[in-house]
Amino acid sequence: MKRVNPAAWLVLAVLALFIPSSVAAQIKTTDTRWSFHIPLPTGVTGAESLAFDGNGEGPYAGVSDGRVLKWGGSAVGWATFAHSANYRNIPLCTAGVVPSEATESMCGRPLGLQFHAKTGDLYIADAYLGLMRVGPTGGEAEVLATGVDGVKFNFVNGLDVDQATGDVYFTDSSTTYPRPFNTEIMMNADATGRLLKYEAASGRVTVLKSGLPYPNGVAVSRDGAYVLVAHTVPCQAFRYFLRGAKAGQYELMAELPGYPDNVRRDGKGGYWVALNQEKQRLDVTPEAAAATKHLVGVRLDADGVETEELTAAKGVTLSDVAERKGQLWLGSVELDYVGLMLARTKQSRR
Repeated sequence: MKRVNPAAWLVLAVLALFIPSSVAAQIKTTDTRWSFHIPLPTGVTGAESLAFDGNGEGPYAGVSDGRVLKWGGSAVGWATFAHSANYRNIPLCTAGVVPSEATESMCGRPLGLQFHAKTGDLYIADAYLGLMRVGPTGGEAEVLATGVDGVKFNFVNGLDVDQATGDVYFTDSSTTYPRPFNTEIMMNADATGRLLKYEAASGRVTVLKSGLPYPNGVAVSRDGAYVLVAHTVPCQAFRYFLRGAKAGQYELMAELPGYPDNVRRDGKGGYWVALNQEKQRLDVTPEAAAATKHLVGVRLDADGVETEELTAAKGVTLSDVAERKGQLWLGSVELDYVGLMLARTKQSRR
């Protein structure tokens, strides 16, 4: 995803007045300003999605010049792990030019990332190039699919892998607007997004749900019973049931206090939801708004109840919150670093 301009927030603020917020009795607050910053290589930004391989190495991050980078620790730094064919074949992509929306469409823009631990394959949701995959040793990623049912992918965004089956669940955020027109998706209340499935065994892509308003991040539940889907607008999380009595049903799980991006399982059976921005309220004075804490993420329990919130300095946005061995790795589609919460002891309760 990309950040929304101020004009869009006004429209979204009006919509937000009609959307109730879920309230938890006790919600922990963690300030991410205490995080450690790991700078990205010079000239690239936007670690929109983070992933760890089956050996626990990483994180791996998709960045603005079309590559997937791997963090090898402070002694090694960042190294190129994967790239599209276009990245190597188009000189502009490797010329050191500062990436822009114009170069993105040529060089690719990896958004969602996730490994299948059993095979070591990394699946990549590239906003322009489609669903891709690269093997355990990295290199040039192959394109697995660029469309389904005669409709080309237009804005491939979030992605997760069912570790038991190897099947991949991903979103096409809009069949009308591509990524550069992210703002128009929201301002025009576009509802042409799709939740999709790639069957690892057959290579077949199917549409699980269409007509969705800005579907973004996805996460397969720990038991594989459903897929959680974050909708940037209207600030909600739904679950699509894969099996059981509700198989095929699409059910609201949570109202969110902001506009979500990626969703990740946490270590407690719940989920971390990164927020690009908190909801804007028209009944709050500018002075009060300036003093309000800036939300960048929330933790939901298995029932969709908010149990923890992440805050940051004004102007900071998150697009991914990945929990690994009790630590939080923080990705952002805008920033030139990856954040790491080494210890989350500075907390309060409201």
